[in-house]
Amino acid sequence: MNVIVAVDNNWAIGNKNQLLVRIPNDHKHFREETTGKVVVLGRKTLETFPQGMPLKNRTNIILSTNPDYQVKDAIVVHSMEELLEELKKYDSEDVYIIGGESIYRQLLPYCDVAHVTKIDHTYEADTYFPNLDRDEEWEITADSDEQTYFDLPYQFLKYERKKS
Repeated sequence: MNVIVAVDNNWAIGNKNQLLVRIPNDHKHFREETTGKVVVLGRKTLETFPQGMPLKNRTNIILSTNPDYQVKDAIVVHSMEELLEELKKYDSEDVYIIGGESIYRQLLPYCDVAHVTKIDHTYEADTYFPNLDRDEEWEITADSDEQTYFDLPYQFLKYERKKS
């Protein structure tokens, strides 16, 4: 499975249920990676999307502990066990974990590839992604040239879990 995330210098991913920054090229990268694939996310992340609707041209799987929670055009599961069972129906290379913080933390152990947009800035934040630079199980296997959005430098990095 894959994880896809944008982080700042402290591996922060959000503040008050919002992204830290919106970079058009990062959104384009996200669309190119995930279109036609399976995205796994939590209810709070879904609620930050336009009209709180699932992403188009993808299979959306929402993890919510609320047994009554339903979403049009999405699959809703209510436990990790149910989610892992549902994911068996798909090629794991086509599955992308897209947030938020608790979903990332629960599913990172199942992922082998992390697509990280690293933004060279430190934001005020209240949600974080695990720091893969400090995790000996992960290594950078690809990186883009540094890019800039206004005066904000960022780059796309690909981390892969080291084969044991």
